[in-house]
Amino acid sequence: MEALVVIDVQNDFCPGGSLAVAGGDEIVPIVNGLIERFDHVVLTQDWHPAGHSSFASSHPGKQPFETIEMPYGTQTLWPDHCVQGTKGALFHPDLVWTKGEIVIRKGFRTAIDSYSAFYENDHSTPTGLGGYLKERGIDKVTLVGLATDFCVAFSALDARKHGLDVTVRMDACRAIDLGGSLAAMTAKMKETGVVLA
Repeated sequence: MEALVVIDVQNDFCPGGSLAVAGGDEIVPIVNGLIERFDHVVLTQDWHPAGHSSFASSHPGKQPFETIEMPYGTQTLWPDHCVQGTKGALFHPDLVWTKGEIVIRKGFRTAIDSYSAFYENDHSTPTGLGGYLKERGIDKVTLVGLATDFCVAFSALDARKHGLDVTVRMDACRAIDLGGSLAAMTAKMKETGVVLA
């Protein structure tokens, strides 16, 4: 069985949002078309508490897109985004997401960021998605959403670790491309057997 996994198509990642991905809203009609065609749809939602440790504003003297060392490794600092209960954390208003069978919220632990739909950034704290897919008998996933080189790519790599067949629909993703991150993560996905379509 196959599921479509829609990654973080939220207001803050679209033009006008606090961490806008260029052209982020352009994917919405494509994603909606895919949602219509898939029998099983999963969505993820970045869901940070105010004052999250990944926010530059939580670290005096630090600016967005600088990095710091956290107990789990190097962390990029971001503008405040997808704060729980704010308009920025909501799905894009044109996303037809009601068919979604489950919404996986990630990044809600104050001390750790979360890119992947499967694990927090320590690569060991699970979100529960892996277990959910296994229990449902889903062994193949197609990933779409924002951003290609962060949450989509990390989700794709972890999906492969779970033994899933993984396709990333590149036309239904947009990237941040921070310091060559798009090329680096595209190469990593290819190396692990992710199909880039």
